[in-house]
Amino acid sequence: MSQILVVDDDSNNQRMLSYSLRKAGYEVLLASDGQAGLDILDHEEIHLAIIDLSMPVMDGISMLRSIRTNDTYSQLPVIVLTASGDENELFMADTLGVVAFLTKPTSSRILLKTVANILQPSL
Repeated sequence: MSQILVVDDDSNNQRMLSYSLRKAGYEVLLASDGQAGLDILDHEEIHLAIIDLSMPVMDGISMLRSIRTNDTYSQLPVIVLTASGDENELFMADTLGVVAFLTKPTSSRILLKTVANILQPSL
C-alpha cells in the first residue's frame, strides 16, 4: 500500500485530502507544516508528498529544498497544492522538481487521477 504524506496547515484541507485518498486505498500521514512533514519523512517510507506552499513554521518551498538536498528522499515525487497563484512560488517549486501542481480547492477526481498517474504510471 502506498503511503502519502499530506502537508497542509488547514485542517479542512487535511480532512478532505485524507478522506479521498484513504477511500481510494492509500495510507495517509498528515503534517501541519514543513518541519513536521520532514520529521515524518525521516521515520516513514513515503511514496508521494502533497505539500501546501503557504504554511507557518516552515513553508512548502523551504520543505521542498530540504527534501531535494536529503539523500534519503531526494527523489520523492511531490505534488504542490496551493491557493496562491504567486508566479515566483510556482517557478521555485517547478525548479525544485515538483511533479504536479493542483489548485485549491481541487476535486477528488482530479486529485486521485493525478496521484494514480504518479504512483502507477503504467495503468
